[in-house]
Amino acid sequence: MMKRSIFGACLLYLATIPALAEEPAPEAILAAARMNPMGSGITLQAQLRAGSVKVPFLIEVGAGAVRYGFAEPQQDILLRLGENESTLEERRDGTKVPVPISKFDDSIRGGLITYEDLALRFLYWKNPRLLESQTVRSRDAWKIEIPAPRAASQYGVVRVWIDKQSAALLRIEGYDTTGRLVKRFEVISAQKIDDQWMLKQMRVERIDPESRKTTGITYLEVLGKK
Repeated sequence: MMKRSIFGACLLYLATIPALAEEPAPEAILAAARMNPMGSGITLQAQLRAGSVKVPFLIEVGAGAVRYGFAEPQQDILLRLGENESTLEERRDGTKVPVPISKFDDSIRGGLITYEDLALRFLYWKNPRLLESQTVRSRDAWKIEIPAPRAASQYGVVRVWIDKQSAALLRIEGYDTTGRLVKRFEVISAQKIDDQWMLKQMRVERIDPESRKTTGITYLEVLGKK
């Protein structure tokens, strides 16, 4: 059985949850998708890859948070998923501070993933709408549309595809305020490490809203256990 993925670990960590009802409310589906995945501690080697450029980093799951550790320069980003909100903190030179909203549009290490993407705030937005069911890479999924709070996001609307059996986030699409697709995240493959299902590869695409063509691709890849 495929287990739940959580984008709070860049769609990395997958943990078993109870099966959802056949047709739950969209709020219940999103609540399942953001359930705390910190059941078992593990440290993994990973990389962001765009063409020939590779940025290695560590992902540490445990102690109620996911830590992303970068070097040169040293940088730690910590994500916590609460019942009502997510929090994102950054640690540089031994000092831990909340990531300000003004920084949420900034990219992480020059790639396509932003601080806002990592914070998973869209899983907490109000008034989600359940759309038609669809199949994503052979998985039967709920498709949910979530409007962004006014002036609170780089996106106007986010759509998510969530596995019906496990509540895994399979695909995420961000649209601008005029309804045009600008970014897509999709799980390409998974792997099993220490009897836990982990992300193996996720593709992140930047989409030109005018031409609808892909103008940039970054892969997040988990290379194995540290």
